[in-house]
Amino acid sequence: MNIKSLLLGSAAALAVVSGAQAADAIVAAEPEPVEYVRVCDAYGTGYFYIPGTETCLKIEGYIRFQVDVGPQQVNKGASGDIGGTSDWDAFTRGQVQFTAKSDTEYGPLTGVIVLQHNGDSAAYQNAILDSAYIDIAGFRAGLFYSWWDDGLSGETDVLASHETLHNSIRYQYESGDFYAGISVDELEDGHFPDDGSEVPNNVGVALGLGGKAGAFTYQVIGGYDTDNEEGAIRGMGTVAIGPGTLGLAAVWASGQNSYYDASEWTIAAEYAIQATDKLKITPGAQYFFNYNEDDGASDDFSNDDAWKIGLTVDYQITDNFYAKATVNYLDGDNVDDVTTGYFRLQRAF
Repeated sequence: MNIKSLLLGSAAALAVVSGAQAADAIVAAEPEPVEYVRVCDAYGTGYFYIPGTETCLKIEGYIRFQVDVGPQQVNKGASGDIGGTSDWDAFTRGQVQFTAKSDTEYGPLTGVIVLQHNGDSAAYQNAILDSAYIDIAGFRAGLFYSWWDDGLSGETDVLASHETLHNSIRYQYESGDFYAGISVDELEDGHFPDDGSEVPNNVGVALGLGGKAGAFTYQVIGGYDTDNEEGAIRGMGTVAIGPGTLGLAAVWASGQNSYYDASEWTIAAEYAIQATDKLKITPGAQYFFNYNEDDGASDDFSNDDAWKIGLTVDYQITDNFYAKATVNYLDGDNVDDVTTGYFRLQRAF
């Protein structure tokens, strides 16, 4: 067989094999179209469109390391707090918040989920739902913090009692720098009557209004605890004066209730000094009339008074990285004086 015959035979054999395999030939698939994430600037910075939708999403949160100082510190994040004799306790927290917004014929539809994980140690940790609510046209429903969670900027004041996070339904009207609203709250973590009840499970109604006028901000709120049949009223205001901001607050409670039971009357003041662009120093003081010495174990306030002073220092180390330290001293007529405080590092994103 010569070379020419060998080449022709090989070519014919290859053609036959190729024809037999033509049906099984591999064909490259067309690439899927890619939809890149688009920035959504309709609701402020940090939002982006969820691909394939017109819903805008923002993801934010923080990582916190904190050391508490004071007598009888407890393990945080355990299934049940475990008391100890240590005068200090360190813990770490990670929190992430998802905020979704979209336009509707009723205005922006907002959904918020806040997830939090606290670790006091490897053995004692917990993951909680810190908030989750729906907001549209001024109406809000879900698990969220009430107006009673607001306070002065320092860490000295005690202007609310028990938990301020409730399952609630709220309507809030807003116009410019003014707002007013009403909230119906499920009170399951507060003061319960001295009638043998083991846990509270009642309804509260809160009213709130506030706003801003130039350098002055104000808030007036009230809460009525239907189970205890008692309520509380609080007023708070701040005004820019000199190198800082003066803050004043006062609370009155008709009797011990889930909104406020630290004392029958109290007044608080602070002056937040903006020493530099990154450093804020806030001394504060508070006086309690008819102080609640037994921490809510009875339905009556005492006839004794107490006072508290403290200092809080905030420092911005760099963008999104902060340090905070506070120390507070409490002295009462028939209670042991106590000094507490903490040091915190927090990275926000």
